[in-house]
Amino acid sequence: MAGTATKTVHDIFQSMEYGPAASSSTVTAQAWLDHHSRALGLFIDGKFVRPADRRTRSLMDSRGGLVCSTVCAVEADISRCVSSAIQGFEAWSGLSCYQRSKVLLRLASTLGQHGQSVTELCDMCQAPISSSTLVRMLQYYSSWAQLRDTLITNWTPLGVVAVVVSDDCTLYSLLLKVLPALAVGNAVIIVPGQSTSAPALLLAQLFMAAGVAAGALSVLTGSDMSLAADVAQNPSVSCVTYSGNKQDGVNLCKATAGMGLPVSVSPNVGATCPIIIFESADINSALDDVIETVFKKKKEVHWVLCVQESVLDSVVARLQMRMVGLKCVTLPSNDARLLVDTTVQEAQRKGATLVPSCAVPSAGVQYPPTVLCGVAPSSPCVVTPSPGPLLPLMTFRSNTEAVTLGNHSPHGQAASIWTEDLTLALETAKSLSVGSVWVNSHPLSDPCFPFSGHKDSGTCTDGGQEGLYQFLRPYYTSALPRASPVAMDYTKFGTDAPEVIIPDDTAGTPKSYSQLIAGKASKAESGCNVAVYPQGGGSVLGYCPDGGQKDVRNAVEAAIKVQPGWMKKSPSARAQSIQSLAKGLEGKRRDIAASISSQTGLPMEEADMEVELSIARLSDWAAYCDKVRGGTLPVPQSGSGFSIPEALGVVGVVLPDKQPLLSMVTMLGAAISTGNAIIMVPSEKSPLPALTFIQVLLSSDLPAGLVNIITGRRDQLTKALANHSVIKAIWYWGSREGCQYLRYTCTSPLKTLHLFCQTDKDGKDGNRDWTHNSVLEEMWRNAVQWKSVWIPTA
Repeated sequence: MAGTATKTVHDIFQSMEYGPAASSSTVTAQAWLDHHSRALGLFIDGKFVRPADRRTRSLMDSRGGLVCSTVCAVEADISRCVSSAIQGFEAWSGLSCYQRSKVLLRLASTLGQHGQSVTELCDMCQAPISSSTLVRMLQYYSSWAQLRDTLITNWTPLGVVAVVVSDDCTLYSLLLKVLPALAVGNAVIIVPGQSTSAPALLLAQLFMAAGVAAGALSVLTGSDMSLAADVAQNPSVSCVTYSGNKQDGVNLCKATAGMGLPVSVSPNVGATCPIIIFESADINSALDDVIETVFKKKKEVHWVLCVQESVLDSVVARLQMRMVGLKCVTLPSNDARLLVDTTVQEAQRKGATLVPSCAVPSAGVQYPPTVLCGVAPSSPCVVTPSPGPLLPLMTFRSNTEAVTLGNHSPHGQAASIWTEDLTLALETAKSLSVGSVWVNSHPLSDPCFPFSGHKDSGTCTDGGQEGLYQFLRPYYTSALPRASPVAMDYTKFGTDAPEVIIPDDTAGTPKSYSQLIAGKASKAESGCNVAVYPQGGGSVLGYCPDGGQKDVRNAVEAAIKVQPGWMKKSPSARAQSIQSLAKGLEGKRRDIAASISSQTGLPMEEADMEVELSIARLSDWAAYCDKVRGGTLPVPQSGSGFSIPEALGVVGVVLPDKQPLLSMVTMLGAAISTGNAIIMVPSEKSPLPALTFIQVLLSSDLPAGLVNIITGRRDQLTKALANHSVIKAIWYWGSREGCQYLRYTCTSPLKTLHLFCQTDKDGKDGNRDWTHNSVLEEMWRNAVQWKSVWIPTA
């Protein structure tokens, strides 16, 4: 046609722009809100309840418009809800696995009819999730409901579980705890944050329509996180699990300290995560995903871009091209805008250069997506990132330096690796201390992926089969007794003066024992000792070192030096070392049996039987080394996914009074067979078996510092373990005050805690039968953390 310019295919592709976005509709969600007069109540006993004279909380959308109001629950509502949940648990757990699975599958079909309402409501509440994601989660966990008794034997549901999320948590993270808890037979009380309150109430209604037992799923809304602590105070609640930002999780741990119930925390909002681009990467694909992940999606975490120096110029040039045209991002408030401005100015003063997407508005709450090039790992924009659309960019030279940068953050949630070298990708993924790794892809979420928060990013595992165990307990144990917090001064815990030792001429000269630190028998740094008496009373059996904070510090320094090398040893090599430890115990069985008998008052035959069981237990752990591993994951997309159990690092253990040798070797074997180093505090009442066992350790081929035994006053050593930042987990058998102190104190950084209160009257040790072989699986799961790796294919 005359006057028409002919365009080549190249011209068309160069001028292509994104088509207009489909206009979003909220008609269905608005209709549901109008049906409830935009005033949502609580969901108790399978129906909506709106008590009179309750405060309300307004839920606003992204433009400041009112979505609805929710009720703030009070003590009477909590009591009514928990009573209903107890009945719901009896009905729901009484169903067969097939019946529970059928209900969850029916809910997936129900979402096919009402998925649009859920999606629209989530978008309005700024907690977006697709209906296909919800259906996938329901299908996955309905399968686990079907197979619980087949594939997860010897475990039973906890009872009433409280699932708590913060205001900024997503609905996906909420359901990643609600659905597995329901699938294995628990009743669930949801305490949602502001953004998930309305979607949670809608989903609860759909759950009831699908056939979930009344009371098995309840929703309590409130004005702040104090509601979660109020729910936890009810003695019928068996467990509390939390997702969201770390500060709310810390507050919840402190508020529930001393209540005697397990609390697991997944601070999956606000963590700093690395994107690592190697020179062997497809840079165009990598940067397309960087722009999409960092600037175009709702950002739950803070990303840091790490680029190999050899491709830095190319990366920056291509970033500049892609940043052009990106729209400004609306910040939460003027204070957030001021914080972003301060962060950018500080980075520029320290030599950073900016790659902005457009001009910075002079005022208002909007800010353009900006890359901060040339920042240092210690820069405030990396250490304490602001809420704005900022992406710090750092450089590295070698693969080792890339891993160091990736592990620089105190968080250990996730990482993205970009390289065409598969060997490099796998080596880097294994070296990064994070729970999820994506290779040449953007963050992928799927319920089949188990991941643990490494370092300061959580105390439990979510997703996959491994995520089910936080809602189960071994069948041979009973629920832990609930208690009320003890009035105590945390600053004075563990500061009691040592007992005065008076010489006793009539008893002769009791033997002086040594503790084990860094592979050497040594005295306490304090130079003091503690007298050891028989459990039934009598004359002094001997003196053991009165260890303290300096001894724990020395033990940790030795442990962190040797643990990485021990973890990298082949499983068969670790098995041989543990088997040799069992043989060493066999050679010393008479001496150790005598120490058990003199300490506990047991006849020699029973003491010898405990030694025999301990030898067998170490042999069991040697066999465990190369038998229980991770595996491939049933990922619905094309690609390969696999899970890896990894060592925690350094584990602190305060040992129980009951069966002092068998309990000790059980936890010792669990820790070192999985690649951990361990610091053990023997029972204050029965330390002699552990002190005699030191001779076995000294003659073994275990690396010096892998196993440390520190004796002394339990509270003083518990405080030292709690306050050491390197120790990742503490397994504690002790007093109510000790349990409360650990729950309150071990929050910065977060430590994985397994707390059991034992009384002086009956010597209870958390209902653990140490002779039962099922304790092996329980302790093995306590000693590992999980990592998932996703590698896509074309």
